[in-house]
Amino acid sequence: MPTQILEDFKTQSGHIVDTFKKEMSGIRTNRPTTALIENIKVDYYGQFLPLKQLGTVGITPPREIHIQVWDQSAVGSVVKAIEISSLGLTANTEGNIIRIYLPELSLERREELVKHVKRVAEDHRIKIRHLRDEINKKAQKAFDDHEINEDQKFKLKEEVQKQTDKVNQDIEKAIEAKIKEISE
Repeated sequence: MPTQILEDFKTQSGHIVDTFKKEMSGIRTNRPTTALIENIKVDYYGQFLPLKQLGTVGITPPREIHIQVWDQSAVGSVVKAIEISSLGLTANTEGNIIRIYLPELSLERREELVKHVKRVAEDHRIKIRHLRDEINKKAQKAFDDHEINEDQKFKLKEEVQKQTDKVNQDIEKAIEAKIKEISE
């Protein structure tokens, strides 16, 4: 019973960290990345598909992203989706190739992005704390139902706290790496 509760916590906290890292990859830095645009939803014949399902996304150094759309008739929809996204990007088309030039980030924009990264990180830390509290309640309930003894309950809570600390360190490392990328 205690090992199952701990495994559930590890699995769920791992999902939270994965979601956080995926969200971090979509935040713009001075370095172009395909993750910035590949999940933008495009209206393609009444269905909303991620951009990466409609074409090949690549990088042209130093600050350009290019998309080769497979269906010529989808180019207009892709351009529209990019331009109405919250990224504030402008797309140029040449046939079925779309080019997006990323201007260098201003100091003010970098500061906004750092604040955004910290806000997203705190949201995920809160999710981890809620998850930890849920698991601790399960441990207390198992103790109250005489499924585990007091030593097992405290050992479980201690292990959950260690895992929580480890997850928070992973989040902190991801924050530091992202802030460093934004500052470059």
